[in-house]
Amino acid sequence: MFHKTFLSVVLVLLLLPLMGCKKDNGAIGTKENPLKIMYVPSDDSQGIMESSKNLIQFLEKRVSQILYGADEGFYFKASVPNSYIAVVESFGTARADLAIMNTFGYYLLREEKKFPVEAILRVMRGKGELEYKSQIIARKDSKVKSLSDLNGKKFAFTDPASTSGFVIPSAFLNKAGIDLGEVVFGIKHDAVVTMVYQGQVDAGATYYFPPAEDGKERDARVRVLTQFPDALEKVQVIGYTDAIPNAPWVLRANMYSDQEWYGKVRDAIAQAAAEYAKTPDGLERLKKEWGITGLVPTTDAEYDEAIAVFKKARELAKKYE
Repeated sequence: MFHKTFLSVVLVLLLLPLMGCKKDNGAIGTKENPLKIMYVPSDDSQGIMESSKNLIQFLEKRVSQILYGADEGFYFKASVPNSYIAVVESFGTARADLAIMNTFGYYLLREEKKFPVEAILRVMRGKGELEYKSQIIARKDSKVKSLSDLNGKKFAFTDPASTSGFVIPSAFLNKAGIDLGEVVFGIKHDAVVTMVYQGQVDAGATYYFPPAEDGKERDARVRVLTQFPDALEKVQVIGYTDAIPNAPWVLRANMYSDQEWYGKVRDAIAQAAAEYAKTPDGLERLKKEWGITGLVPTTDAEYDEAIAVFKKARELAKKYE
């Protein structure tokens, strides 16, 4: 009888840490309150949400395995807001816990909003590319052939919170001494390409990726080829900015009062997401919806240099806001 009682007490004591983790730290990640993932707006939000179901299923199973040694127990919920800024603001109101966002959005969270966030993964594109650029585009048959031709011209940026679509190119044009005429915002990169293609504006700024190994273009112009098959012939690139660090996956660092538990959840999510990117199905979906070919661990420190650039660019870009 003594041995049975003793063994029961020992068993309870051994299980208490695991039981405590699920009960005390489960405010976020439970079925009732799943960890909330937000994606930056896209021209195919429906497609993103469909692919997200697969991502969430993988994360829920793998994170549960890492944290609890079971196939379930930790849960996620995804959404796509209407703007870049909505993603940023959602961190301040705890409506977002994890975001696949742009680099400038991370800067706003960290430096201007002062929200407690942490970059945990860095997006990889192409064959291991961890940086990208902005490009300035114009119609080939227009009078805009070089950056100097942009003075006084009507110009389209994407979103005011877009790294490659506004912050970096606006600072770049300021530095080059370009004095634009009317400035408009297309919100999305494909919309800016369309505006340039249709002659609604003289030029615009979008993201740039170098051509693939087979020579196929991968910059923002390819996003409109279904609607405008000759976009690559009609719209040309007249300039490039300096390189920008690829977008981070950002986690809300004050999700839990227990920082040890937060660290375990953070590491589990980073590990699970990186593993997902290495699966054939995961890689196909990430590449299709976000142009992601891999995810690598990162830290806030790896973005420090970019943050300094953004601070300077932010001041220069205010004239266009």
